[in-house]
Amino acid sequence: MADPRALVGFETSDDAAVFRMGDAADPDAETIVSTMDFFTPVVESPFDFGRIAAANALSDVYAMGAEPLFALNIVGFPVKALPLEVLGEILRGGAAGAAEAGVPILGGHSVEFDVPVYGLAVTGRAKASAIRRNVGARPGDALVVTKGLGTGILTAALRARALAWAAGKPVAADSGPTPEEEAAAVASMARLNRDAARVAARFPVSACTDVTGFGLLGHLGSMSRGSEAAAEISAGAVPVLPGARRLALAGVASGGTRKNLAAALASLAAEGVPEADLLLLADAQTSGGLLFSVPAVEADSLVAALRQAGDGIAARIGRILPAGERPPGWIRVLH
Repeated sequence: MADPRALVGFETSDDAAVFRMGDAADPDAETIVSTMDFFTPVVESPFDFGRIAAANALSDVYAMGAEPLFALNIVGFPVKALPLEVLGEILRGGAAGAAEAGVPILGGHSVEFDVPVYGLAVTGRAKASAIRRNVGARPGDALVVTKGLGTGILTAALRARALAWAAGKPVAADSGPTPEEEAAAVASMARLNRDAARVAARFPVSACTDVTGFGLLGHLGSMSRGSEAAAEISAGAVPVLPGARRLALAGVASGGTRKNLAAALASLAAEGVPEADLLLLADAQTSGGLLFSVPAVEADSLVAALRQAGDGIAARIGRILPAGERPPGWIRVLH
């Protein structure tokens, strides 16, 4: 049975659940915002894995326009295969990421598992009027993204190189990210979306989501479909992390990225756009940036404010098309 206090559930695949605590007649009632996220390692360093997983889980609360209050650890660990020191480093990284956000970790739950798994269940709060949804984008809105794409491609290359080394196979010097490219990817994934969310609170954002496992095309597709609109983006305007385009040109992509692209093709017009660009747009991100739909007259000011606050790669990448021009969820990609 539907509960009138449940303001956001799973109907539009939004980033977090929202539950009203105050009076139903109060448009500024206090709400509880709740989410959870966890995954297997995406980098070699257990400490960095913990930091990235924490930033990724916290991102869902920031995407909703809320401030996180506290978190709980979610842990799976192969105690017979790996030393407990590795788990300690994962938890230390998670605690560091949460501490940077000013969020205490108050407990959690662990199970023995065949591979390491880590993440957080996060509880936040916001006034009902401040909640941002992944639907509500308006015709004519501009689209702004805050982080570069390519974490999935970069980490897929790292995994492939590590597996080749472990198997004793020859590894080409340019088969993966350089140390500088790897460091840039880790820094991007570990960076909180807190400041970007706070900057956006000063602007009339009509819709917001974070760009994670379904890639930019998948998350924009959900936003536009739920908003009963179509969208257009310029591949050349989308920021990309160092090394990601080079690897995409070499055909490096995770299985998830290729599934994302296959799923998007039915509602995609991308004539003349190279496959490498499409792979980047579909790339399955870990702890990606925020995607905003904002009135076009506000977009450049939002980008400037985001860059001033530390998101130097923030960019205006496209627009929501006029009503009725194309079916909801349809996306045009310009070269």
